[in-house]
Amino acid sequence: MSPGAASKGQPCAAAAVARGEELMATASRVRSWLVLEQPGAWGRNALVESQLDQRVGAAIVARSRRAGVRPLLIRRPAGYHSAGGRRCYLAHSGARRSWLEALEVDDPGDVLDLDLTALANDRAPGLGERQDGPVYLVCTNGRHDRCCADFGRPLVRALAAAGVGDVWECSHIGGDRFAANLVCLPEGVYFGRVDPSTGPTLASDYAVGLLDLDHLRGRSCYPPLVQAAELFVRRASGMRAMSGLVVAAVEPVGADVVDVVFDSSSGPPAWRARVERRRSQAAVVLTCHDDGESRPWDYHLLALEGPEPPGR
Repeated sequence: MSPGAASKGQPCAAAAVARGEELMATASRVRSWLVLEQPGAWGRNALVESQLDQRVGAAIVARSRRAGVRPLLIRRPAGYHSAGGRRCYLAHSGARRSWLEALEVDDPGDVLDLDLTALANDRAPGLGERQDGPVYLVCTNGRHDRCCADFGRPLVRALAAAGVGDVWECSHIGGDRFAANLVCLPEGVYFGRVDPSTGPTLASDYAVGLLDLDHLRGRSCYPPLVQAAELFVRRASGMRAMSGLVVAAVEPVGADVVDVVFDSSSGPPAWRARVERRRSQAAVVLTCHDDGESRPWDYHLLALEGPEPPGR
């Protein structure tokens, strides 16, 4: 029996753990975000299958697609309620600059009046109030994949109970098999397999600019090969500071091989990583709703050059 066939009877998150699938380089590619509060239940396609007016939801999806924006719905953790209007976040996740703005809307249709193309800019457009602290989004969209609800909701409760601010349940963000999934805005950092005991420490570290390398999936501003290169370098160097590494150059070597040069935040280019991706040999079921099997990418470090150790 193939690994894919064996996993069909398992939830996708359990199957991914059982086969030892890496979290590396699995963050969705997103640079612009429109995040809208919508209480109540969500369907598989949350924007058009919720208590949000379907015409408004479809218009948000269409305009977001044209502007290159990722739309998400959010809701407060169970037992927590918003006062007044609905919360809306606008964010840009750039490689060098990120920003986050917040506003309240009385009617969800009000977001259709926003210039969503402005979310692609490295500088905040002033459509809402600037917000400095991180916003934590945990996917709990159980109608999209049961693992998101089964693993996401306990994480949300743990973060809220620990007093972590700006924690929200969110609709589908990608990578169901890595649940519980946590995305941190504005930087667009994806974490996976975050359990309730780990979540509060991960969030408090993130608030001061430190990354949990054991749960890091990648940064949404980078393509997958660059995400992989960053994590290989961070693992080798122990560099957890988010600002400690900046991509200086990306040099394609082949269709699936790339050299990535990183600047150190405190000096000249310090690291060069050559990374290759290959399709997994085994075809597997990637989500609880998949009828077929797929071969995900595996990432391999081919070469790594770093600074000379002190005293050499």
